[in-house]
Amino acid sequence: KPMRLRRRALGPRDIEIDMKYCGICHTDLHTAADHLPIKTRYPCVPGHELAGIAVAVGADVRGVSVGDPVGVGCLVDSCLECAACEEGRENLCRKRVGTYGGEDTSGRARCVPATARTYGGYTNRMVVDERFAIRIPKDYPLECAGPVFCAGVTMYDPLKRYGAGGGTRVGVVGLGGLGVMGVKLARALGCDVVAISRGDAKARLAKDSGATSFLNSEDAAATAAAARTLDLVLDTVPAEHDWAKYRALVKDDGKLVILGVNAAFAASMIAGKLRKTCSVVSSTIGGIPATQEVVDLCAREKIYPDVDVVPVRDIGRVYEALDATNDAGRRYVLD
Repeated sequence: KPMRLRRRALGPRDIEIDMKYCGICHTDLHTAADHLPIKTRYPCVPGHELAGIAVAVGADVRGVSVGDPVGVGCLVDSCLECAACEEGRENLCRKRVGTYGGEDTSGRARCVPATARTYGGYTNRMVVDERFAIRIPKDYPLECAGPVFCAGVTMYDPLKRYGAGGGTRVGVVGLGGLGVMGVKLARALGCDVVAISRGDAKARLAKDSGATSFLNSEDAAATAAAARTLDLVLDTVPAEHDWAKYRALVKDDGKLVILGVNAAFAASMIAGKLRKTCSVVSSTIGGIPATQEVVDLCAREKIYPDVDVVPVRDIGRVYEALDATNDAGRRYVLD
C-alpha cells in the first residue's frame, strides 16, 4: 500500500517542490530489489531524477522563486567544506548524502521529522537545500529534465573533465539510455562521435542520435582499422564484457572511461593488463555545477532524452522491463 511521508518543515535555505515527474533509473530497481552490495534498508523511497515546481522558498533562498521549475538529482547534501566541495565536485565528498537511502549528518538533508534517512522522488512533495537544487530553464520540458540530472551529468562530467570539444574524437560504447545521451552531448560540444555497439542493430539509432559514424564491435576488420583513433572512449556497458577491446581504440595518452564497472573489469585491472600509455579511469555522476551546466546545455542545444512517461501504477511493469533489458536507449519517467 502507499507509504505516507511528511517532509521536513521549510528551513531558511530550503525549497519545497511540487513534484511533477521523476525519472526511473536502473539504480532504483537494484535498490528496491536489494541487488546492491550496500544492503537496502526498508522502507525505501527511490527516485533521484526529480522535476517539479517550487511552491515555497525559505527566507534566505536566492535565485529561485515560487512558480519556478526546479529539480533534484542524485545528491541532497555534502560537507560543503572539503576540497571536492570547493571545486564543485560534491559527488566526491566523503560526507555526500544521496537523494534516497542516505543518512543526514548536517540537518540539511533530513527528509522527515525524527529520522535521518533520506527518501527520494517517488512522492508528490520534496524539500531540498537550495544548494542542491537544479534550476530548470523554463522552456525545457519538465518530463525530460530528470534523466538529465542522472544520465546527462554522468556522461557530461567526463566529457568536460577531459576537455572534449571541437577536434576531439569520442567513442561511446553501448547505446542504452546512457550511451544515447552521451552521443547527443558529445555532438553538442563539437566532437566527432563514433557510436560503438555489438552488431548492426543500433546503427540507425546511432545515426538518429547524431553520431558521426558507427562501429560494429563484432566486425574484427573494422575494429582493427579503428585502433588508436579515438581521444576519449566512454564505455557505458554495465554487463561483463571485453573492455580491453575498446582500450585498443584509444590513442596513446587518450582515456578510456568506464561508466559500468563490473567484476571482469576489476579483475583485469588488478591483473595488471594495462600495457598502453592511455589512462583507464572510472567515473560516476557529477557535482552540482556540472549538473546545472548540462541542463543548461540541453536547453540551449535542444537536447532531449527519449522518454516514456508512465503513471505511478505502472512502476512494477517498468521495473520488470528494466530487469529484462533497456536496449532501446529510452528512459522511463513517472508522471
